[in-house]
Amino acid sequence: MSTSRSSASDAAEAEAWLPLLMLWLSPAFPVGAFAYSHGLEWAVEAGDVADRGSLEAWLADLIAFGAPRADAILFASAFRAAGDSDWPALIETNALAVALAPTAERRLETTAQGAAFVAAARGAWDCAPLRRLAEEERIAYPVAVAACAAGHGLPPGASLAAFLVALVGNLVSAVVRLGPIGQSDGQAVLAALLPALRTLAREARQTTLADLGGCAFRSDIAAMRHETQYSRLFRS
Repeated sequence: MSTSRSSASDAAEAEAWLPLLMLWLSPAFPVGAFAYSHGLEWAVEAGDVADRGSLEAWLADLIAFGAPRADAILFASAFRAAGDSDWPALIETNALAVALAPTAERRLETTAQGAAFVAAARGAWDCAPLRRLAEEERIAYPVAVAACAAGHGLPPGASLAAFLVALVGNLVSAVVRLGPIGQSDGQAVLAALLPALRTLAREARQTTLADLGGCAFRSDIAAMRHETQYSRLFRS
């Protein structure tokens, strides 16, 4: 009987917070995520990403060594700070997240989405962490989403996992639109990467800002090269 009540309680709680994550991380939420490819547009033109296998390998490296890993650590730090109403720590995390962007387009990618997320979320789901972030000149996207989730009492693990899935899902969508793979292959790539995303979400919750670091040089070069790419669909 006790187990049954506990399961019912968990289900009711999930019913309350799951729709929020689905809304905030939906392609329909007005952050303009569809406009960014994280340098993948250049990688496609250069031939680095040409099919399902090469895209999966590229994204697996990003999850292990690149920006998604850094974003996960920053998300976890911002979530803790916002949950504790530790505004200096939240602002420090945000400033570091902006500073870590290795190129102008990557900085635009995170700050444009961050500012758009805060503006849209405050219109319907305002909370103290969002109000504090709104005072900043630039807002990193993972920090914005984490602050909102913490401000509304959402579970940290599920929030972080949903953020990472949405982040990588947008990158896969960009490559589908560029043409090397179709939608079925895109979904197969996401299915293959899901265990790594779950692992990253779980491990990132135990990290601090001291654990930040990465080694995804080819991705960073792609972002730099994209700035002067002749024909472009995306802003990054």
